[in-house]
Amino acid sequence: MTAPTSSRSRVRAMTEIAERRVVSADGPVLAELHQDGVAHVKLNRPDQANGLNVELLTELHRVIMLLHGDDRVRAVLITGEGTNFCAGGDVHTFLAKGRDLPAYIRVATAYLRLVATGLIRLKAPVVSAVHGYAAGGGGMGLVCASDFVIAAQSAKFIAGATRVAMVPDAGVTVTLTHLVGLRRAMEILMLNPVIDAAQALEMGLITRVAPDAALLDQAWELARTLSAGAPAALANTKRLLWNGLGEGIEAAMPEENQAQEILSGMEDAREGLAAVIEKRKPKFTGR
Repeated sequence: MTAPTSSRSRVRAMTEIAERRVVSADGPVLAELHQDGVAHVKLNRPDQANGLNVELLTELHRVIMLLHGDDRVRAVLITGEGTNFCAGGDVHTFLAKGRDLPAYIRVATAYLRLVATGLIRLKAPVVSAVHGYAAGGGGMGLVCASDFVIAAQSAKFIAGATRVAMVPDAGVTVTLTHLVGLRRAMEILMLNPVIDAAQALEMGLITRVAPDAALLDQAWELARTLSAGAPAALANTKRLLWNGLGEGIEAAMPEENQAQEILSGMEDAREGLAAVIEKRKPKFTGR
């Protein structure tokens, strides 16, 4: 039988819980720093498959900046609430913007660029645990900007940008090519195949596959293993590995964003978004 908890112990426990909090417990992004040094970041728009809009991206960037400034953070675990990790950009919001979409895309992609760069430049290693779908610049972008990716056996990956007459963003044109090679990246980004977890592992897109029921346990185990490692050694190893890509990622993102803004103002983009929502084949005209 456990001994009764004293008032002093209860106060201490409550204080420790309060100190773990990095961000408030509601909103589009949840984050908590645990005592083992693992910061758990949750995408929290489950009803929209964690689709990225400006509000979520703004908050995610704010969280990442908080993690950058907190020396207690030894590893980061990213998960998605609900049935999907992240289904990419919020197509319903995008389509609703109509002819104002380019202005909205300009802001959204600017924040997505900051998010991807922030994860890559974060000293702490980043682990993403993917279930359901990881799609578009959101899902694939977060996957490609993470240091480790564990996917549930039933997880699926799809690029999806050209399917809605847009281009990949979040640096995916560089990071994906580095991970899987030019020919495979060309196929993934231009033909938009649905990639299952086993295929993703075989091509080098992810680190490992876990049984669905064990996904979070294995992701936490990996994050805690990294958290227990030598922080300066891991941070410098991460930096050197990412620097091996040269300036390609950060140089590509502004060009991706500019192309995205231009394309989002075309009729084809609105047709592509409508087709995804209505679950039909798009009819592109080149306008």
